[in-house]
Amino acid sequence: MIVLIKTVQLILSLSILVLIHEFGHFITARWFKTKVEKFYLFFDPWFALFKFRKGETEYGVGWLPLGGYVKIAGMIDESMDKEQMKQPPQPWEFRSKPAWQRLIIMLGGIIMNMILAIFIYSMILFAWGEEYIPNANLQYGIAVDSTAMHLGLQSGDHILSVGGKPIEQYTDVFARVMFDGERIIEVERAGEKVDIKVEDSSLKYILNADKASFIEPRTLFFIDSLPENSPAGNAGIKAKDQLIALDSIPALFWDQAVPYIVSHKGKTVAVTLLRSGDTLKLPVKISEDGTLGVYRVLPDKLYQSKKIAYGFWASIPAGWNKTWEKLADYVKQFRLIFNRKTEGYKHLGGFISIGKIMTPTWDWQSFWNITAFLSLALAFMNLLPIPALDGGHVLFTLVEMITGRKPSDKFLEYAQVVGMVILLSLMVYANGNDIIKLFK
Repeated sequence: MIVLIKTVQLILSLSILVLIHEFGHFITARWFKTKVEKFYLFFDPWFALFKFRKGETEYGVGWLPLGGYVKIAGMIDESMDKEQMKQPPQPWEFRSKPAWQRLIIMLGGIIMNMILAIFIYSMILFAWGEEYIPNANLQYGIAVDSTAMHLGLQSGDHILSVGGKPIEQYTDVFARVMFDGERIIEVERAGEKVDIKVEDSSLKYILNADKASFIEPRTLFFIDSLPENSPAGNAGIKAKDQLIALDSIPALFWDQAVPYIVSHKGKTVAVTLLRSGDTLKLPVKISEDGTLGVYRVLPDKLYQSKKIAYGFWASIPAGWNKTWEKLADYVKQFRLIFNRKTEGYKHLGGFISIGKIMTPTWDWQSFWNITAFLSLALAFMNLLPIPALDGGHVLFTLVEMITGRKPSDKFLEYAQVVGMVILLSLMVYANGNDIIKLFK
């Protein structure tokens, strides 16, 4: 069921992005009275799942869900319609339009993806606002996993600054390190200030991880609830109890208790609890999969969070700012692909990687956040000056506008073929990485 939910979210998100992107090309082409022969969601080699004609344009849904396209008359694109290009140019064709109009048509999809991201982020802020636990409110510091340990962090550390600048949210630590290139994390550890130097080679541990967050607020082990027939419940543990020790070994915090519980799977341990001011010690048999059988009270219930609400008009500039911040982070992240020390190229992923970031349950806030981010990624990737992408067409058009010389149709055909080979190779490589990871 989880795979189905993620797959549906992925298809819906990509369908929205493709339709908006191609609509950008469609509407600007129509604006300049350029004929659009086809407008398709997904590709339709040999046949389409659904199609109809309205006016001069055929609309349809293809069977190959790898994107979508608009076929603009008189344009050398992925259709490689050479026969049309052999005919004399017509006034309603793309190639007959002035360079500045062709430039706008090529940028139309990218612009629409940017507008979509701004709109989504604005509406997210309007509907849900922003809520987070300020770093200053983390009374017991942070809890870390093995990935954060590779960077030199420890559970109980209090983050003071990254790169000499204080942070408002503890979740910003890795963004500062990964995207901004900061290499010094200042923490307070056991009452002393410690500078942690992060090496480039350590960043690959972050890229290798299957999750986005490697630190969380350190919390006392309060029990929120217990499922039926759990080992803890059968032993007499109740909701609102606080675990403080295991086999008389102090385990006040969740991150202290879990490793001990996992290492004693199938064994009986003495669990020391606080209940309404009284101390209790109960024998509990740990399950065979290494769990106590309790749900803990999560950090957002134990720490005071900060919530920022936005009115409709205030959400628009806030959404604008958030869009450019996210885009800047994405561009910085993209650079890691070319860093040999981080080995970012090994983590270039395809559809499976995108699907993994979808939530296992349907959460509209998360869905729209991911869709907005993917819209930015699509805009940026399409702006790259690779033939067959919008950015390649934009580059050739800009050269024409500067030099006054238009590239020949034959040159554009060759460039389109080269670009398509590059894109197909990247697609095979990225999706191949995903498949290889499934068997590791």
